[in-house]
Amino acid sequence: MIAIVDYRAGNLASVARALDFLGYRHTVTDRADVLAKAERIILPGVGAAGAAMENLRQLGLDRALRREIIESGKPFLGICIGIQILLEASEEDNATCLGIIQGKAVRFPTTINGRKLKVPQIGWNRVRLIREHPLFKGIGDGNYFYFVNSYYPKPHDPQLVLATAEYGVEFCAALAWQNVMATQFHVEKSGEAGLEVLNNFCRW
Repeated sequence: MIAIVDYRAGNLASVARALDFLGYRHTVTDRADVLAKAERIILPGVGAAGAAMENLRQLGLDRALRREIIESGKPFLGICIGIQILLEASEEDNATCLGIIQGKAVRFPTTINGRKLKVPQIGWNRVRLIREHPLFKGIGDGNYFYFVNSYYPKPHDPQLVLATAEYGVEFCAALAWQNVMATQFHVEKSGEAGLEVLNNFCRW
């Protein structure tokens, strides 16, 4: 069973529908005991880092996630804000995050060489694969995925980066570390390629 974490800020319905389409059993939960019984965990994302972390703390899910991800080693997928709060901190709200991966979420610049850059990025963007990983099995380089983000993850270790995209600057679009996988783009809104990424995670 796959647990979709309900922390009052996630894009839960779209992720659940995508899993229904792919035929995977799942539950939406805000309970630590349900996470403990799950085989895999998905942390979807819509919202701000500060509010997301506050909600996780109030529900006791910050501790539960660290336990299930680090100690239990369950396959974990973070989506959008879910990739950012894996890091130690975020410039958004000066938030202290889960600290599972060293690094920080940083804001896109508002100007590039004197040219204004619209922030947030909203829409489809080409993703370049940096290294092979089961999360992108069967997916070619240069596919388009759907993004909605003002901030992007900047892990300390560049070896964790699976894929990049460009929006004013080149940034990490997906990362992986041991049992942890995460995407800045919305797999559940990215058409066939996004569903294939989600399917790869569920089968990994």
